[in-house]
Amino acid sequence: MSNNRKNSLECFILGVMVAILVFLMYHFVDTTFLQGRGDTSPESRTARAKVEEIDNLIEQEYLFDTDGDDLSQGMYAGLVDGLGDKYSRYYTKEEYEAVQQSNEGHYEGIGVVMMQDKDSGMVQVAHCYEGSPAAEAGVREGDIIYKIGDTLVADKDLSEVSDAIRDSESDAIHLTVYRQTEKRYIEVDLKKAEVEIPAVSSEMLQDDVGYIVIYQFTAVVPEQFQKACQQLTEQGMGRLIVDLRDNPGGLLTSVCDTLNSFMPEGLLVYTEDKNGNRTEHFSEGKTPLDMPLVVLVNQNSASSAEIFAGAVKDYGVGTLVGTTTYGKGIVQKTFGLNDGSVVKLTVSSYYTPNGINIHGTGIEPDVEIEQPEDAPEDLQLERALELIRKE
Repeated sequence: MSNNRKNSLECFILGVMVAILVFLMYHFVDTTFLQGRGDTSPESRTARAKVEEIDNLIEQEYLFDTDGDDLSQGMYAGLVDGLGDKYSRYYTKEEYEAVQQSNEGHYEGIGVVMMQDKDSGMVQVAHCYEGSPAAEAGVREGDIIYKIGDTLVADKDLSEVSDAIRDSESDAIHLTVYRQTEKRYIEVDLKKAEVEIPAVSSEMLQDDVGYIVIYQFTAVVPEQFQKACQQLTEQGMGRLIVDLRDNPGGLLTSVCDTLNSFMPEGLLVYTEDKNGNRTEHFSEGKTPLDMPLVVLVNQNSASSAEIFAGAVKDYGVGTLVGTTTYGKGIVQKTFGLNDGSVVKLTVSSYYTPNGINIHGTGIEPDVEIEQPEDAPEDLQLERALELIRKE
């Protein structure tokens, strides 16, 4: 056999052996690595097989009856929960309709704004709407939500506590709260009702000082804020205090429209997504505020409330008084699915006009003053009044 033919045959045999080796390696990875150790993403064979295995176990061994739809909904929620991001979440169609009602300024519930204490993790009442079922039953601001019915919720997240109240099958709710000021548990019975959310309240204080409280940035806030400013101006307002304490945030559009009504022309806030895409929100500056301004903030002023405070601070149009804010500098967006359910995901970070991201750090006030829980007077408001009278 000539050397050329011999070399060609050897190359052919080597090529076949390499092809077989590649095929065996691919088969090994596909059947062993992917199904046993490596790819555990939701769309992998491993994940699909595991879901089927769990489903079979439930069908064969679980003592009680099951609802296939409930199991599926729980699986979808668990997928989003696996992100480990408390701001991202899955909503059924019905759950999201309730969220929309709340953002629009009304909802069916007990009439409280709840927030989760940053240090203890306890869910407590930040505000109780006047005339609401909770207010009529004697619930007060600062009360910790301890039990809903017989279910202990002291160790639950804010979203879980809200869901437990909203999704209660009974209109009558038995609530156990812990009143920190009295160091005792209180049990109340109340009924869910259609609650109109007063997002803004206002009054004239001493001299010419107007006082506006924004409880949460819902869709109705810009209009209610402008109306409050107009009414106070007609009463002789020459100085303004805006109270954002315990404001958990809300809609980005709401806070930007509110700021647009009194801020000078310029950038209010901008966001950046994972790909570096930047979205900017501006004030037209048509009606800038021409009077002294003080903004009250505390450790529970979060999200949109921090956007408000950050813009005021960066432009130097007002003085921040209170304690360092919560520190939520990220933005969520909702995505509708084909069946009407919705996924809310954290999609971007936001930055104050000076390019500061306050996530995890918050905004420090210009004048820091604590408000002890047992203080008989509102020390922060008194300090704000003292400062604004000097301007």
